[in-house]
Amino acid sequence: MNKQNTYPLPEEFVSRIHNQFGNQADLFLNSLEQEPATSVRVNPLKFEMPGTSLKTVQWCSTGFFLNERPVFTLDPLIHAGAYYVQESSSMFLEQVFRAIESHEPRLILDLCGAPGGKSTHLLSLMNDDDLLVTNEVIQSRAKILQENIRKWGAHNLVICNNDPKDFQRIKGFFDMMVVDAPCSGEGLFKRDAAARNEWSPDNAQLCSVRQRRILADVWPALKTGGYLIYSTCTFNSEENEENLKWLRTQTGFESIRIRLREEWNIDEIENNGIFAYRFLPHRVNGEGFFITLLRKTENETAFRFPGKLKNADKIPASLSHVKNWITPGSFDFQFFLDMAILFPERWKNELNVIQEFLKVVDFGLPLAESKGKNIVPSHYVALSPLLKKNAFELIDLNLSEALKFLRKEEVKPASANQGWQLVCFKDIPLGFIKNLGNRTNNYFPKEWRIRMQTGQAGKLWYNE
Repeated sequence: MNKQNTYPLPEEFVSRIHNQFGNQADLFLNSLEQEPATSVRVNPLKFEMPGTSLKTVQWCSTGFFLNERPVFTLDPLIHAGAYYVQESSSMFLEQVFRAIESHEPRLILDLCGAPGGKSTHLLSLMNDDDLLVTNEVIQSRAKILQENIRKWGAHNLVICNNDPKDFQRIKGFFDMMVVDAPCSGEGLFKRDAAARNEWSPDNAQLCSVRQRRILADVWPALKTGGYLIYSTCTFNSEENEENLKWLRTQTGFESIRIRLREEWNIDEIENNGIFAYRFLPHRVNGEGFFITLLRKTENETAFRFPGKLKNADKIPASLSHVKNWITPGSFDFQFFLDMAILFPERWKNELNVIQEFLKVVDFGLPLAESKGKNIVPSHYVALSPLLKKNAFELIDLNLSEALKFLRKEEVKPASANQGWQLVCFKDIPLGFIKNLGNRTNNYFPKEWRIRMQTGQAGKLWYNE
């Protein structure tokens, strides 16, 4: 039994499930009382899985089920962005993304990005010349999104903090959108007692109305021929199939069918030519999830770039050497708020537009900051796969030392060399220290530090 669920399933929910699933209802409801699976998705640019007996997530090339749930906070590699803890059903995004054929660079929007599961997954699936704009409307959650994105180590991205209606300012701008809509959360009932307690038929109805507003607000920003991936973590047809039927009455789209394998046990739903995919907890080793892929056929005026675009500030000579830290590529280097920032050259005009019409939290890859006569490398560049391994002296820490570093305590490596040093755990960078000879300064971000009493760290799941 699932010890996490202290609340019974709501009676109205149970009644609806019996009506919705008939003779499958008892199996469905019983599955919600079982212990949820724990799954992770590894970062292919940082972490190569060792030989392991762990089961794979069948529809995700980088997804794995763990035998038990460890204390992730006490694993340095989660702080290094080597993997992300994510529910397995939602990893089906990989199959949907790969169904979209494109040979051109794509501008992609993840509208409801926090906490970052789908955005980090998109960054692993995208081509190097694509750009991700990831957005979160709630400011506090936008900070969580920023932290998780930055740990992943990407550079081809923009992070925004906007309401969906703000995107109407840039109609016909995006090639692709992901809308993982806020929902009634029925798919979380197995692992989240609060989701059970907060559920009600009225709240589910409010979610359906809000989802329609979100879709109506953001749809104009999608180009003609562009793709929309819509998903929820609920079983409620009003938030899923009924919303798609409503969208068809408002606009024009083509439904794209996804190729499934029988052994996945994923339900394909078809309603008047609209295909969608549903994950039921008694049929898959995962939780509730719903997803569909639509191609916009409605005529949308293509976005026109303003006649004059402002030029970004060039980085000063005192910071120009930081370019040498990075593997060569087609990058534009900008100077913004005393920070040297790398950004894909291909997308600098689009960045200018985004900065003009939206509230940008972060973008590109910050490299280093000018502080008086000192040049301070960005923590973000430490986590980037673009960083040359020979740009700084590498110091590999053991588990105890790595946890001290992540608590923002002083660590004293054996190296006698002074200057900036890149500390690692299992050869994966964690961040910078500055060795002053008699002491070291720890430059791990204060707001990211581990606050948990570490005690004795448990077994690391990838050592199994």
